[in-house]
Amino acid sequence: MPILVVPTVAVHRSFLAAWDELGPDHERWMGARTITGIEEDWTRDQAGDPNEFARLVTAIRTEAEETTELAPGLVHQTVLWYVDGVEFLGRLSIRHYLTPPLTEVGGHIGYCVRPSARRRGYATQMLAQSLPIAAALGIDPALVTCDVDNTGSRKVIEAAGGELEDERHGKLRFWVPTHVV
Repeated sequence: MPILVVPTVAVHRSFLAAWDELGPDHERWMGARTITGIEEDWTRDQAGDPNEFARLVTAIRTEAEETTELAPGLVHQTVLWYVDGVEFLGRLSIRHYLTPPLTEVGGHIGYCVRPSARRRGYATQMLAQSLPIAAALGIDPALVTCDVDNTGSRKVIEAAGGELEDERHGKLRFWVPTHVV
């Protein structure tokens, strides 16, 4: 059964395959960047190099550490990859607190499932698995947003107990409880 894990070099091959599936218009969802100190983006070619991929994985993991210096205006986040063995299926980010822009449109939790793995319930499982982690970070409830026309993501958020607060800037804003009662 797929699980959320901290980023790992073990999924290098399938991470690249997922990147290729998303294509250049959506590659930002791969999260191939670091927000530590000086922001750095990895290209597909760079990520193809095993040493650069290892450097990317290390950089992403440090974003969760409160002692890590971040680029101005950014918040610490726990990035998790949804994997089945060595198969990369998606990524999820838990932002440790909200800034005004995150309160408006970004939320605490964002996720993406690679195109070839969609419509299998993975996003629902990812969000459900992330809620205890968010709770452990002191987040309750979590703000989760989606585009107004993204019916699939809306269903994922509602399945997790999300309650719609409102719509802002083309995004639906839901509050999802993270503690199981």
